[in-house]
Amino acid sequence: MTENANPSFPFHNPELPLEQRVNDLVNRFTLEEKINLMCQYQDEIAHLGVKAYKHGTEAAHGMAWLGEATTFPQPIGLACTWDKTLLREIGSAIGDEARGFYHRNPAHNGLTLWAPTVDMERDPRWGRTEEAYGEDPILTGKLSAALTQGLQGDHPFYVKAVASLKHFIGNNNEIDRGECSVSLDPRNKHEYYLKAFEIPFKEGGALSMMTAYNSVNGVPANVNPDVNNIVKREWGMNGFVVSDAGDVLGTVNDHHYVETYKEAVALTIKAGVDSITDDHPISKQAIRDALTDGLLTENDLDTALRNTFRVRFRLGEFDPADRNPYAAIDDSAIMKPEHAKLALDAVRKSIVLLKNDGLLPLDANKLSKAAVIGPLAGIVYRDWYSGLMPYAITPFEGIRAKMNGEGQRVTLATGSNRVKLKSLKNDRYVTVASGEKNPLAASAQDSDSADLFETTDWGWDSHTIIAENNKLYLSTDEEQVTASSEHIWEWFTKEVFHVRPQQDENTVAFTTWNNRPVTVNAETGALEVQDGDPVTAERFAVEQETDGLQEAIAAARENEVAVVVVGNHPLINGKETIDRPDLTLAAYQEKLIREVYAVNPNTVVVVVGSYPFAMPWVQENIPAIVYLSHAGQELGRALADVLFGDYNPAGRVNMTWYESASQLGEFMDYDIIKSERTYQYFAGKPLYPFGHGLSYSRFQYETLRLEQSEDSITACFRVTNTSDVDGEEVVQLYTRALESRVKRPLRQLQSFERLTIAAGETQEVRFELDRSALAFWDVTRSQMCVEQGSYAFLVGASSGDIRLEGTLTVAGETIPPRDLTQVTAAVNYDDYSNIIIGENTEGGDSAATTSADAWLRYDDAQLGEETCFFEVRALSSNGAAVEIRLDAPDGPLAGSLKLEARPTWQTATGSVEPMAGNHNVYLVVQGEGETKLGWFRFGK
Repeated sequence: MTENANPSFPFHNPELPLEQRVNDLVNRFTLEEKINLMCQYQDEIAHLGVKAYKHGTEAAHGMAWLGEATTFPQPIGLACTWDKTLLREIGSAIGDEARGFYHRNPAHNGLTLWAPTVDMERDPRWGRTEEAYGEDPILTGKLSAALTQGLQGDHPFYVKAVASLKHFIGNNNEIDRGECSVSLDPRNKHEYYLKAFEIPFKEGGALSMMTAYNSVNGVPANVNPDVNNIVKREWGMNGFVVSDAGDVLGTVNDHHYVETYKEAVALTIKAGVDSITDDHPISKQAIRDALTDGLLTENDLDTALRNTFRVRFRLGEFDPADRNPYAAIDDSAIMKPEHAKLALDAVRKSIVLLKNDGLLPLDANKLSKAAVIGPLAGIVYRDWYSGLMPYAITPFEGIRAKMNGEGQRVTLATGSNRVKLKSLKNDRYVTVASGEKNPLAASAQDSDSADLFETTDWGWDSHTIIAENNKLYLSTDEEQVTASSEHIWEWFTKEVFHVRPQQDENTVAFTTWNNRPVTVNAETGALEVQDGDPVTAERFAVEQETDGLQEAIAAARENEVAVVVVGNHPLINGKETIDRPDLTLAAYQEKLIREVYAVNPNTVVVVVGSYPFAMPWVQENIPAIVYLSHAGQELGRALADVLFGDYNPAGRVNMTWYESASQLGEFMDYDIIKSERTYQYFAGKPLYPFGHGLSYSRFQYETLRLEQSEDSITACFRVTNTSDVDGEEVVQLYTRALESRVKRPLRQLQSFERLTIAAGETQEVRFELDRSALAFWDVTRSQMCVEQGSYAFLVGASSGDIRLEGTLTVAGETIPPRDLTQVTAAVNYDDYSNIIIGENTEGGDSAATTSADAWLRYDDAQLGEETCFFEVRALSSNGAAVEIRLDAPDGPLAGSLKLEARPTWQTATGSVEPMAGNHNVYLVVQGEGETKLGWFRFGK
């Protein structure tokens, strides 16, 4: 508290009710102070004793960007643990370290942590796949809730740190993310995309949330009415909402949704965003302008500030430290030894044994020679949201530590080439000059004075290049090429060079990370970066000093076992702002695996990756395959523990691994039901099914018993470890509706548990489900519904390895026939063709056509012979015809109407023939350009 602050203000009294304290404080701010508190960096208000505070510190898998901190596996790796208890422990450790950094600098190191990422990963081509928890809302929701509980602590009032769930909602693409709109119909939205967020709010008690960059159904996410209507009111979230960085001004600049910043901030704040993460001077002036023009009121600011300060009170900022159990946590909590042990445990638990034909575990006592091969064998990378690792144990180092006995040897072969480069323009070799940033020039007259460069091929023409004389990465400042980067870790990955073969693979051209040509200055020989077409890039001859592939082959041939470590670089070919070009491994990496296996059948492939990969040849041929994410400081030690049997793996994939991208639909199609996305609806053959993962133990499932009460359903069964190896098993419960009015999932995860089962031991497992877990969104009444009928309960080790199955008849509702004489929202269809969901400026959503022939289907409609007309509310700038057809898009024509070409909404009416009985009714829309349908009804 500052000297000028009055300690007798009611808001300083911790005995008063929280809301009274919050209201007292907010009411004491001046209007200008309120404006200055509406952005990410909240001002100090000295006369009230309010300190400067920052909303937002990255903490996806450890504290990021603040210095050295304990680093855990990427969220995709954490999700592969399927371990709620572990996630809570990790959340608690991250919360402790957040408090430690806050103790160091409370004005800059805030306690609002931008984690976890709860976005549904319906497509693994998303560049940010490593940041989230997978393709299933229950797995994602439960693990996110556990991490949230750990971050925030378990005190009934005080909060250790605050979890800000990212990014609400429908965020699973980087292509045009700031300007695109994703189409979410009611069933997809309520059953899938919202469900993942609901759980960490209701079960985890999350106190914050971040909106997404994209629009949803034509409305930018920062002005999405669901923030207020669902998150705050329906779910009861009692914290605050932040916008993503730059997104409020992006409402004007990118989405072009409104024309002025004052409109953007007004709509954003009224929609429930309480803190703006954007350019402060522009945003604050926009708020002033909005207040002046009546677009905002002071009460709108009060509402937002009550939300942010309610949480700041619970963080203990305004109370004596001895009341707050978390106030005493200081910077000694950062990188505590216990946290390093937890990080090791997390990596071990995250490792997935994808395949094992008996090669694993390796026996260190029987091996004398091993080769560790590949571009990720001797290094540990961090991603954009990683902290600075205090140390990093590589796969090579971890394996070498297991084979450190007399006569044992471990060989490292990265597979990278060492080359000299010769400019064909001036017939000189490239060297690294001394001086600032070590610029490159084609200046050496002969090969002996040329510098060597180590090149790593990451696929799709992307390479990283290290100068051997100073061990630094080649980079660019947009003017020249320099050997100057110690690490690859910046927003723009300027260490990437696109190497494109020309006449043959020994003649290449280089372009930079942003595809600008590298040229040679005619006078100085300096390697420069130019504006222009990539074809203008200079040609260089590549003279190979050492062939990385041949070195790897030789290492594999000379050793008893070859461990090939492949995967992705977390900042290349797939990251924030960049979606993946394909699901495959880099072509060179698969070639490396094939060549190594050809000379050594005892080949283990280790995939270190930010996402699933398509690698059917590897699965078919390689005897043992292991997957783990970029896992931080303990990666190598944990991997070696699994490879050598000191830890029995039990990780499970959190997403379907496909055989190829051809099994996926169009990237921007967010309708998982119609496009049959994710394990829930995918009927094809995956490479690895959702939930897959092997063990060195064997487990037997038996005796499934199903029981139900009025409110719940219980599944009980036994699991026995029938092997002589202690192990862990992740037991999974799925359900399937055997009869339904609508298309339901082929299987749907309902519950899971990671169990430790000793050799020979049997454990009883009991899953209890609320009956509401069987519900789906009934579009005929806009509500969740549990249908009367039979349900299958499937228990197993993965979605593709079901061991026990039982059926149960569940009491529920029978959905009545549709009454289309009532006003029916067009988006409440049962099926469609050539339709996306867009905004209805009159309220709600609209069904918008995407081609000249589009239709919507409404099943089981009871119309009656008295029906004689129908009316449609629509917007059609070019005009269109709407036909009513029965039972098929080309079925009997029951009526039609014309929509006039006009830029405003219109109500059109047409006559219909009498329709006896129940029918599936089709609205067939024909016309050029977009037509939006808001609602329709039939009349008598």
